Amino acid sequence: MLTASRILGDQVGSTAPVFLAFLAIHVIAGLTAVATGAIAALSGKGSPRHVRAGHWYYGAITVVFTTATIIAAMRWQQDYYLFIIGALAFTAATIGYQHRRRHRPGDTGHIAGMGTAYVAMLTAFYVDNGPRLPLWDRLPALAFWLLPSAIGAPIIVRAVLRARHATDARHAPDRLPGSPEPTRGGQL
Repeated sequence: MLTASRILGDQVGSTAPVFLAFLAIHVIAGLTAVATGAIAALSGKGSPRHVRAGHWYYGAITVVFTTATIIAAMRWQQDYYLFIIGALAFTAATIGYQHRRRHRPGDTGHIAGMGTAYVAMLTAFYVDNGPRLPLWDRLPALAFWLLPSAIGAPIIVRAVLRARHATDARHAPDRLPGSPEPTRGGQL
């Protein structure tokens, strides 16, 4: 069993070199996922920047899940929940990524998958690190589990609704402003 220790004033699960190597990769991948996920979400959908950031985001989520699995296996009793949250994040990201790669109609699956993965990743971060973060250390433990979803879910729903509205507007028949809606059979 690996024992916890402090490095640079922060508590880490172990000082074993293998653990620290995977932890370093995990932290770098996590920071990459947070940054590229935000860039993709805030970029114009389908733009080269959005696509590039999305590919980096999915790759980073994959590395985060892989390293979380290894870290959790090294300290299963203490960190098993990180594996579960990581599996959820990776599965959601894969669903979102595949939705887009397979050119499925609409953006709902893509947005919901990628957004859910982002929220799950932030949940894992706060559950694991929240008790040691300034201000967050004053919150009850349940807040670390619920706040990312409470904030992220309405943002995801809004993005899905906006995407659906944009799709509906693109597929609406061309007509002049103020003209009556067309009816079935071309009758007014």
